Amino acid sequence: MLSITFLGTGAACPTVDRNVAALAIQREGEMMLFDCGEGTQRQMMRYGVGFSFREIFFTHFHSDHFLGVIGLFRTMGLMDRKEGVVLYGPRGAQRILTGALSVGIERTKFPFEIIELKPGDRLGRGDYELAVFETDHRADTVGYALVEHDRLGRFDPEKARALGIPEGPLWGKIHKGHPISLPDGRTISPEELVGPARPGRTVVYTGDTRPHPAVTTAARGADLLVHEATFGEDERDRAVETGHATAREAAEVAREAGVRRLVLTHISPRYTRDAPELLEEAQARFPETLIARDGMTVEVPFQQE
Repeated sequence: MLSITFLGTGAACPTVDRNVAALAIQREGEMMLFDCGEGTQRQMMRYGVGFSFREIFFTHFHSDHFLGVIGLFRTMGLMDRKEGVVLYGPRGAQRILTGALSVGIERTKFPFEIIELKPGDRLGRGDYELAVFETDHRADTVGYALVEHDRLGRFDPEKARALGIPEGPLWGKIHKGHPISLPDGRTISPEELVGPARPGRTVVYTGDTRPHPAVTTAARGADLLVHEATFGEDERDRAVETGHATAREAAEVAREAGVRRLVLTHISPRYTRDAPELLEEAQARFPETLIARDGMTVEVPFQQE
């Protein structure tokens, strides 16, 4: 299972329809939080995400992307949390997050660590990794790509039985790419029973950014690109001035990168909840586009499925 729940999809300030930036990625029982605008802890309760995460990844430190960490930590402290949390972010993370988490008279009741990242960093996580890439905003900013490693090819149990290979450890060994020797002297190679490796999934989250070659590179062939689209084309000058993207520009990034699906987020308060003009603008360039809404969950299946 790999899914993304949008906890906040608005830009700059919360509205009746949209809270500010935050999303949760849930993968095989693990949950990670990306950005944490004000009120994120309430959104997590409202949309059933829970507080089991152990890592928060910040794209940058404009207030609408990180102020919620203060309330989130206080809430978890009142819940008597014991598990530690690691907070990641670009340059300035140590200074800014340390200051934020010292606000108020209560000290944090559980351990936490702050780690600064830069474009090009890769965080290994066993069967996937998190790649950090450059973005173009008005501050020290990064984006994140969750990239799963290739999966084992499909194992053919019927053929294994026909070859007289007993079910059990030998099946597992050959499925993992190791040749096996049978009591009758035969050697069976993995190629005889296992198909080609199957690609994992890739999810890319840009944070706030203008279109940028590093974003296109990170999103190449991705299953899901979550790209900001603060404005429409009629506000392109404003987008350039403030370091944001238009819906059309985000769609052009998706098309150039060859992604499977695009979800637009970080929507300006000037647009309605469904932002039909942004959706129409983007779909004209990239049909497989959705507008994110608070509480929306998007499942990311394997390509063959």
